[in-house]
Amino acid sequence: MNQVYLGDCVAKLNEVAAKSVDLVFADPPFNIGYTYDVYDDTKSAKEYLKWSQSWMKGIHRCLRDDGTFWLAIGDEFAAELKLAAQEIGFHTRSWVIWYYTFGVNVKSGFSRSHTHLFHLVKDPRNFTFNEENPQIRVPSARQLVYADSRANPNGRLPDNTWILRPQDIPDSFTGGENSWYFPRVAGTFKEREGFHGCQMPERLLARIIRASSNPGEVVLDPFAGSGTTVVVAKKLARRWLGFDVSSDYVSHMKKRLKKTRIGDDLDGVENPLKSAPKTSAGKRRTELGKGSQSGGKSKSANQEKDLQQVKKIVAKAYLKSHQGMSTDHVLADPEINKAFVATCKSLGAEGYPRFWNETLIGLRKQGKLPKQGTNDKSKIKRLTNRDMDSYSYASEIAIQLAETDFGYNLDKLFCVPELAAKFDELAAQFAPGFTSFEYRWAAIAFRKKAKVAKLAGMKASHWATADLPRPLSLRKLKSAAIPEAAGVYVILGEDRSELYVGQTFNLRERLEQITSVLTWQELNPKGIQFIDTGSEDTTGVKVALASRFRARLNSRMIFLDQSNLT
Repeated sequence: MNQVYLGDCVAKLNEVAAKSVDLVFADPPFNIGYTYDVYDDTKSAKEYLKWSQSWMKGIHRCLRDDGTFWLAIGDEFAAELKLAAQEIGFHTRSWVIWYYTFGVNVKSGFSRSHTHLFHLVKDPRNFTFNEENPQIRVPSARQLVYADSRANPNGRLPDNTWILRPQDIPDSFTGGENSWYFPRVAGTFKEREGFHGCQMPERLLARIIRASSNPGEVVLDPFAGSGTTVVVAKKLARRWLGFDVSSDYVSHMKKRLKKTRIGDDLDGVENPLKSAPKTSAGKRRTELGKGSQSGGKSKSANQEKDLQQVKKIVAKAYLKSHQGMSTDHVLADPEINKAFVATCKSLGAEGYPRFWNETLIGLRKQGKLPKQGTNDKSKIKRLTNRDMDSYSYASEIAIQLAETDFGYNLDKLFCVPELAAKFDELAAQFAPGFTSFEYRWAAIAFRKKAKVAKLAGMKASHWATADLPRPLSLRKLKSAAIPEAAGVYVILGEDRSELYVGQTFNLRERLEQITSVLTWQELNPKGIQFIDTGSEDTTGVKVALASRFRARLNSRMIFLDQSNLT
């Protein structure tokens, strides 16, 4: 995993283990005579279709039963390849048109400004589609046009729609409907890598990868070309595989991947409308609190009145449901939060659970809630670092993966019940057997101590250049050889780069956890290093080493600036 390979995709797909891939994105040659450095793009129609059937069969074989296949193709063979995919056993979920500016000029015809994107699955009743991920949703009219704070802040799933020129109807086009609007990566774009003429936009691939796979799952591109699919998969904390017949392309892709880290920003324009010229008569409201283009107020007097009413209801609901617990506890405990949400609803609050949870946090920050606490001390369990040692590292990993995938910080994440549940699932993959509250409370504790941890890391910055012990093979290592003592450890990934830097009160128990959990086994770590910190604070050593290596699964909130590392 996590490699690009030189070779023909048909042969390479047959080398992939059956049912081991979660998502395949294929952008094959369109057979329109494009000049590649190796591939001949002028096959006969019969030859092209036969070849296409061969690699699509390979994709079907290597996809998991709940896997997804996205196919990008031009007009010339779109219908034929869709039918061929269905004959092989795929089912069509969506037929998306990717509309782009800077269309390809066509002699004696209209400029080509779209590509077909087929969303195909093996099992129409069992496949991944992350409809709650806010990064694949689009703002609703209630948000964009009316700037209504009571609108579902998660937005809506895109519609199926016909469009005209989006520049002329910006208020009816969001860039997220059945016709997707992303600028083609033209030669003048900063995003352009330069070595491949058919480069996909990173944000288009990000939408597909986020919708059809989860962090840690496997994304494969059999026509990796410029490397955008595998680069975006790496940024979004997926595992990845890429194939290409061009040694030059493979070489460039490896250089591009070497510069890429999990959590890196995506290239390209986030909102395509920003790059489209507006009509002179066009007017649209912006988000709540940011004014409007026409110069009016973004909230009406009635909306402000309604908002104040919601705040009163939220405060009342908190008093009725918090059971003596803090606002953090109300967010972290699914049962108490469920009771709080139900109380908001029963009291007639307008809006949605996320809006009520965010309003609660806002009231706390403004000091408009009564002091929390309870006279019954037996109801509150004070969890220490030692209590949370068996799962707190999984919460840190879940923070990194969830924030990367959903684009939300921890507070915002826990305000959305569906996303909080996704966070729980991520944490449980690395340390199964604990409650949602334990995972979430450990994450909140981690965030609260992040500043202190960074200060400790600065004091231990000499570890940025210190020699470390030789890595030990996880396959050969016996737990009895590791002391039951506190310390810091570094897990090395398949490519020998640093996957995670952790600390624990019991190194032997942590090793036994790592070697017994399926998710760690699927990541296939090649080695582990145990660091004898002596009398030094293990937190400081962990932060210094995680910052030194920019370890993939550590949360960025504890990373030190490179200037702080000696």
